[in-house]
Amino acid sequence: MPRFLPLAAMEQLIKRYSNLRVSEEAKKELKFVLEEEAKRIAVRAAELAKHAGRRTILAEDVKLAVR
Repeated sequence: MPRFLPLAAMEQLIKRYSNLRVSEEAKKELKFVLEEEAKRIAVRAAELAKHAGRRTILAEDVKLAVR
């Protein structure tokens, strides 16, 4: 499965909340974790939209999928 989040964004995210350097391995691990969680949320949001008889995923579907 292709990955979509750039490593530079992972570094910026970590640095925003710390004043530490970030290893390549840490950036790659955060990227993997965030993409897997995003996939889980997207699949659940799609299920919710289908269950509601819609072909469009709404913000409410995403919010419910996060819970």
